[in-house]
Amino acid sequence: MRNEPSKERLNKIPRLYETEEISLKDKMIRPHFFLGDTDWFVSEFAGQDKFFGFVCLNGDLEMAGWSYFGLADLKSIRIGRGYEVDCELERFWRVRPAKR
Repeated sequence: MRNEPSKERLNKIPRLYETEEISLKDKMIRPHFFLGDTDWFVSEFAGQDKFFGFVCLNGDLEMAGWSYFGLADLKSIRIGRGYEVDCELERFWRVRPAKR
């Protein structure tokens, strides 16, 4: 994984179910992981491996949705030579509501 998020960055993410009362469109998106046209937008974190967030595979917004996914799974994805999941750096990613 390129630009793996630090423990400090991960600790800033609300824990799973902590934002349950907030509508999906108003949940704040914290780290953003991507590979090509595939995006994982994180809104909650279990503290070890499991995230909850919005996932869009291969740019297919019609089939995109909210789901659980693991950090270990993201780290294990490799395509060909040198292509792996990247975490957008904090200096480039601004925390924002999901509706944007």
